[in-house]
Amino acid sequence: MAAKDGGLSLHIPAPKARPGETPDFSHIVIPPAGETPRPAIDTAPAEMRDLAYGLIRVLDDEGTAVGPWALKLEPDVLRRALRAMMLTRVFDNRMFAAHRQGKVTFFIKSTGEEAIGVAQSMVLRKGDMNFPSYRTTSFLMEREYPLLDMFNQNLATADDPLQGRQLPILYSAKAYGFYTLSGNVGSRFHHAVGWAMASAYRGDTKIALACIGDGTTAENEFHTALTFATVYRAPVILTVTNNQWAISSFQGIAGGESTTFAARGVGYGLPALRVDGNDFLAVYAATQWAAERARANLGATVIEMVSYRAEGHSTSDDPTRYRPIDEATHWPLGDPIERLKGHLTKLGEWSDERHEQLYAELTDTITEVYRQADAVGALGVSKPPVGEMFENLFATPDWRLLEQRKELGV
Repeated sequence: MAAKDGGLSLHIPAPKARPGETPDFSHIVIPPAGETPRPAIDTAPAEMRDLAYGLIRVLDDEGTAVGPWALKLEPDVLRRALRAMMLTRVFDNRMFAAHRQGKVTFFIKSTGEEAIGVAQSMVLRKGDMNFPSYRTTSFLMEREYPLLDMFNQNLATADDPLQGRQLPILYSAKAYGFYTLSGNVGSRFHHAVGWAMASAYRGDTKIALACIGDGTTAENEFHTALTFATVYRAPVILTVTNNQWAISSFQGIAGGESTTFAARGVGYGLPALRVDGNDFLAVYAATQWAAERARANLGATVIEMVSYRAEGHSTSDDPTRYRPIDEATHWPLGDPIERLKGHLTKLGEWSDERHEQLYAELTDTITEVYRQADAVGALGVSKPPVGEMFENLFATPDWRLLEQRKELGV
């Protein structure tokens, strides 16, 4: 906003390109892969401030893993990761089609961000807890959460494992280390910090991980969580997925135009890493570093995963209204699935033929499991029993609930 007569002017952040314009990612500085140093886990946060402003990258343009963050992961581990990422994308596409067919109320795709959930699932141990955002379906895919349960919840069938208590995509799977999802994304951070503080208070060995988007860093829960994580040295990994867009507002509205989101951790005295979120190996290595630090009782770490939301925010969103229609094809950090595929191929452990075969197998699996769920009936055709709404609310049922249930005759 221009100044008048020499007065002050208000800065209104705006994306570099709108619909009809040429996509522009010139603001994203991409250092060579392998350039960023890897400090010891007990390094003082003040001594590693630069990592909040750089970008941890492992895979170079030829698909080779280079630098101090490159871990020696077995090919079977990489293939498992690739499968989980591909399964997530095939599942998302099937659910998106189901929405267009009127079978589900809404859905949120993870396209472009699959590496984050998969890598973090592999790093966390049994008993640790993930407090996820709604684009971390790949975490559950890597842990082999039942596909039929996923479909039944999204389609709101009578076999919904949550019995109608949650919206589509908002999964809850305690046995899989996956805390109940919430549309109020900011709550993921302070719930995770509280859970981690309780683990430390009990003298346990379990750590927590939380994931929010760049837009949520502008909410008060983010700052409350970082304060408690700093003061009490909570064993928690606080992940900010900077996918460039928070619903229809670009990341600059939340402050990303002025500095990195990782830099906010620096202000709280926390170690902060900024990572190429489309590089599976970089995400894995950074998450492992933070997990080792937490398990050594050294406290929390903030990680910014730089990625790109290739699809709309949800099926209720039309990204062509606020960004160039071809912007995703210009994203400089590429597609996480293609990059991991390229790395495996470079190692001689994968090929185009095997990739196509796996894609076909996963498509057949998703098609068959979806058919089973759809046969039960979606969107109210076959609903959970009405009496289920009174179950699992209190250890001892409240008298008002008993009266209400009596009135309904259930």
